[in-house]
Amino acid sequence: MPAGPLTFAFVMDPLEGIDIDADTTFVLMLEAQQRGHQVLVIDPDDLGVSDGRPVAWARSVRLRREAGNHCAFEPARRVDLDAEAHVVLQRKDPPVDAAYVTATQILGLCRRALVLNRPSGILAANEKLYACRFPKLMTDTLVSRETPALIDFMAKLGGEMIVKPLDGKGGEGIFHVRNDDRNLFSILEQSTGFGRRPVMAQRYLPDVRRGDKRILLVDAEPIGAVLRVPGAGETRSNLHVGGRATRATLDAADERIVAALAPSLRADGLFFVGIDVIGGHLTEVNVTSPTGVQEVNALEGACLEARILDGIEARLDGKSA
Repeated sequence: MPAGPLTFAFVMDPLEGIDIDADTTFVLMLEAQQRGHQVLVIDPDDLGVSDGRPVAWARSVRLRREAGNHCAFEPARRVDLDAEAHVVLQRKDPPVDAAYVTATQILGLCRRALVLNRPSGILAANEKLYACRFPKLMTDTLVSRETPALIDFMAKLGGEMIVKPLDGKGGEGIFHVRNDDRNLFSILEQSTGFGRRPVMAQRYLPDVRRGDKRILLVDAEPIGAVLRVPGAGETRSNLHVGGRATRATLDAADERIVAALAPSLRADGLFFVGIDVIGGHLTEVNVTSPTGVQEVNALEGACLEARILDGIEARLDGKSA
């Protein structure tokens, strides 16, 4: 690792608006600061390229665990990321739209700075479709923009299924549909944009009522897990829509899934990942800005951000590929 303090640049949504008691990026930044490193914040729209080098308008920040008073910025200044940053963490939330892709491609120009997750890996890893590389680990799945194909697929599943967008986050746009729902065709029309965009349809897994397990991985090794249990009147288990966080341990099926994913995650440079598992089935591989660190910390008395920073520093030391 380079001698002296490091410079960590976080490409993220506005820091001022985060929930400091739930946000994973916040505790990563706080841990970096506590280790004596400089913390920079960058809005993705402020990334650019000058003579082939990635540059950005960045603000140095001091962090406090005080709600509403958690950040103090210095004036923005133009930085050459390769010359001034040791580590760049891309923590912008989806959707993975054109602006997100542009920001990722710019970060892909970094040659000296360590960018996590690797930009080329993120661009290759749609969070829904990446799981499709491992069909034996998933439940029945169809990706299509055609309503008749989706209807036929649901019939084969017994008359109900889950439909979700390929570029969503936090449970947005997810529907549990049944063949006796009078709104079925309208839901599928809206989900597919009247046949213009594909969606992912999957068998409904009743085990979701017992919880959707988020497993956090660093360098393809599990560091913690949390079970997100949906509310009584809700299909989705996401915490911000009322899901309840409970303790979770890894069982044999989880370990099998992690072992199967590990070689691909390492090859694609996907350093910090959150995988979602329902009833022993892989449902998603979250690579853009995985969350869940503070929930695991609260349940387990852990400090997962320290383990993540340890992994980053090990990479800078050349101890990890």
